[in-house]
Amino acid sequence: MKHLFVIIFSLVLSSNAVAFEVKSNTFVGHKTKIAQPITVVLPDNYSTNKRYNVIYVLHGFSGNHTDWTKLTNIAQLADQYDVIVVNPDGNYGAWYLNSPVLNDSQYETYIAEDVVNYIDNTYSTNRSKVGRGITGLSMGGYGALNVAINNQQVFAAVTSMSGGVDLRPFAAEFGIAKVLGEYSQYPQRWDNAAIINNLHKLAAGNTQWKKTADSLAIMLDIGVEDFFIEQNRELHQALLSQRIRHDYVERPGAHDWHYWQKVIPYQFLFLTSHMLPAAE
Repeated sequence: MKHLFVIIFSLVLSSNAVAFEVKSNTFVGHKTKIAQPITVVLPDNYSTNKRYNVIYVLHGFSGNHTDWTKLTNIAQLADQYDVIVVNPDGNYGAWYLNSPVLNDSQYETYIAEDVVNYIDNTYSTNRSKVGRGITGLSMGGYGALNVAINNQQVFAAVTSMSGGVDLRPFAAEFGIAKVLGEYSQYPQRWDNAAIINNLHKLAAGNTQWKKTADSLAIMLDIGVEDFFIEQNRELHQALLSQRIRHDYVERPGAHDWHYWQKVIPYQFLFLTSHMLPAAE
């Protein structure tokens, strides 16, 4: 009877075994020449005979490309939604911006062009706007919005988790001045970087609550104990006042991995609901 239990228990473990594949390597961006490592999760039974939708997931300040696969169950979501998951590296604190200060820190272009092109040229992907979504936490939440709003031809949907959507109140923190220059010297740069001051770029496809082929689906997700919450609430109200389609969610929680582990499945649900299979 003891041996039978061991056999049955082994079968249960086998049936729940992970089937995704996690791959990490370094590549050099064709346009920016940025050389950074990247982690890619391929879903179960990945095949070059099929073209997969791709979700890009950005890490936060002081993090790296391995955070998501080490600290959450994001790899299982690749299987659940049958998508390729891409975790680029944001160079600790580059804020996914094209820096006017550092010539070698053009991370908006790196993500939207170099990383996307590398993934499309390396894996079997749906190489269209409707095959791509992007999300991120904290610095990565800001980065996902910044990259997607400025590259709407690349991404169909974007979500931000605990995003630092307006950098101006945090001018002395998180290394932002290294990327933008000191706020006291360059206030216009900081104004231009705030997501709330870039909503006019969404007007054509997202206003009047209409959804068109050019629309960018947007969701903001923030914990009620998060220190970025007031900036997210202000952005939500600005989106409402400009009648820009979006989802806004406040949940119990703070600015930590417990929250991000809890909410990442909702990001995948939202993003994939706005993506389409590759055209045959």
